[in-house]
Amino acid sequence: MIRYQISSQNPASHYFDVAIHIDRPDPAGQRLRLPNWIPGSYMIRDFARNLLELRARDEKESLPIRQIDKSNWQVSAKSGALVIEYKVYAKDLSVRAAHLDHTHGYYNGSSVFLEVVGHADRPCEVLIEKPPAEICSGWRLATSLKRKQAEPFDFGLYEALDYDDLIDHPVEMGEFVRVDFEACGVPHDIILSGRFECDEERLAVDLRKICEHHIRFFGEPAPMDYYQFQVMVVGDGYGGLEHRASTSLIASRDSLPKPGQDKVDDDYREFLGLCSHEYFHTWNVKRIRPEVYRPYDLQREVYTDLLWAFEGITSYYDDLALVRSGLIGAESYLELLGQTMTRVQRGLGRSRQSAAESSFNAWTKFYKQDENAANAIVSYYAKGCLIAACIDLKMRDLSAGRKSLDDVMRRLWRDFVEHDQGVASDRIQQLVCELAGADLGSFLDGLIYGTGDLPLGGLLEATGIDVTRRAASNLQDKGGKEVSDALPRVDFGAMLKAGESGIAIQRVSEAGSAQTAGLAAGDEIIAVDGIKLDLGKLEKKIQRAQPGDRWWVHAFRRDELHLVEVVLQPAAEDSFVLKLKDPRTDQSRAWLSL
Repeated sequence: MIRYQISSQNPASHYFDVAIHIDRPDPAGQRLRLPNWIPGSYMIRDFARNLLELRARDEKESLPIRQIDKSNWQVSAKSGALVIEYKVYAKDLSVRAAHLDHTHGYYNGSSVFLEVVGHADRPCEVLIEKPPAEICSGWRLATSLKRKQAEPFDFGLYEALDYDDLIDHPVEMGEFVRVDFEACGVPHDIILSGRFECDEERLAVDLRKICEHHIRFFGEPAPMDYYQFQVMVVGDGYGGLEHRASTSLIASRDSLPKPGQDKVDDDYREFLGLCSHEYFHTWNVKRIRPEVYRPYDLQREVYTDLLWAFEGITSYYDDLALVRSGLIGAESYLELLGQTMTRVQRGLGRSRQSAAESSFNAWTKFYKQDENAANAIVSYYAKGCLIAACIDLKMRDLSAGRKSLDDVMRRLWRDFVEHDQGVASDRIQQLVCELAGADLGSFLDGLIYGTGDLPLGGLLEATGIDVTRRAASNLQDKGGKEVSDALPRVDFGAMLKAGESGIAIQRVSEAGSAQTAGLAAGDEIIAVDGIKLDLGKLEKKIQRAQPGDRWWVHAFRRDELHLVEVVLQPAAEDSFVLKLKDPRTDQSRAWLSL
């Protein structure tokens, strides 16, 4: 048994105090290491940079510690048990690491608990202690870790099967609101932290529908006997990270359902989609996962070309579950799918990087995006979602609705349950061909390894969905919706936002109007044709403009003023709108489970 202890004498200092008790250290020298990344977030994060005051002692004396590299240490244990003590600086308010202050505490085990090398398969205990500060007297604790000597939602002793289990159950501590429900007999809790207003009863009812849908999709029983949604509510934020029996979420206050609100607005729909996404991961990536992640090597990058499937297919089913479970209508779902098609279409990166390449290079390109990202890469989330839709609709068409991507996912789940089998690089393609009863090798290669436009429009048309394209109506237009106003005839070729003294350019489209004129990300526009403009006035000017119009633009680059001539290019029809041709069409009804 490896025994951990975590506490904080002063939460306002942002320090967690951690101790590890090792009863049988390696006599040749006990190695310790901290993960460099966390599963589900594919970037080296160097959690060890936040570790300090590392000390070691045995039953008699303090012992020296030798650092081997950035995240590995070795201690020479002379006799008996070994105790390791250290602090972790916790001020990362995200779902990936640790955060601690006088209002709450949160951590992922991968960012705070050193692994005792050679003992990772041994059972673990962790004593989680309440901070002694008076301001923390009302704190409770939420985690999906198994309780050993602790009351529900209280500090105390918890246990884990092994080190992997220990670091896969995030912990939230503070004064939070708990909302509970059951889905297919499995207890679920929603933990809401922060300041918010919420119709808690409605939230529980809606999440229950999503959870029961996903459980029944893969087949009962669920793979966990308890599940927890941990939600940090903030003014403006969005994100989630999956775990084997819980998920950590960050959401804005506006995204929660308000008392008296009787419809699913855009913000709440986005939150439900996030919950659905992370819950689907309980099967797809936490259990069904690439061969190279069995087991995880958290010390280095581990490359796979399958993230398009594990994130993209999950992104496909997250919103599809909302319409299939009756939370939104078909029109609302098609709006979301149209927005995803628009997002992919607007980036030149779709013609330069395949979904497989996007997956493989997640470590450096997707997770370290710069202002040129839209011109250089494609999202394996967004394009993966569209690839999943193409596969699903193609299988339905070939089999007259008898087979679909649903069957592929259930087969992958059966492989895991029956054989504890990881997913090889070509396994999904094999299953699609087998279940569809056709050789779809060239079709699938084009989707996954190609950089051409996807055939989704034609597949949707064949399913009874009308697909139209239009220009963006304004700088905030995400696509997906019909618009009644006159559409702009030109495209400025840049993403803009209000700046300190003008209009800041966030990014430019390659070979677009702005870039061709010499403007670049980071520039700040202060005047057009000698007139000072704000963002709203510039949008109105774009609405009135004609292709070929020439504007003289004054802009600052750093502290230098530049004057450039912008020749406005025609607006591209890169916004998709999807609409049911006939709600009674058998293909669309079967697809959306209407």
